[in-house]
Amino acid sequence: MSQGHRITIEQGTDHVRVVRDGQVVAESRRPLLLRETGYPVRHYLPPEDVRTDLLTPSATTTYCPFKGTASYWSLPGADDLVWAYPEPKPGVAGIKDHFCFFEAEVLED
Repeated sequence: MSQGHRITIEQGTDHVRVVRDGQVVAESRRPLLLRETGYPVRHYLPPEDVRTDLLTPSATTTYCPFKGTASYWSLPGADDLVWAYPEPKPGVAGIKDHFCFFEAEVLED
């Protein structure tokens, strides 16, 4: 990590739901919470809690010097809405294969 840059990952208990065009795409009560300097908290959801059958792999990738190379997936009408790190850097290995959505709702139970 560069000086002043931190990433922490913790097991969350938030109820996270992703709905697109009235259809639940993901729902989890066991997200990983990734906190990174300069960014909002991101919820990484286990693949078992994501309707992966609705996702279409994208050719898009991005590189983060702290997390590694991200792969992306799309939904109809929503390109590159979802990303994951298939081979994350060792410091964030816990997010491996977990999905993160640009539009995720945290519900108050």
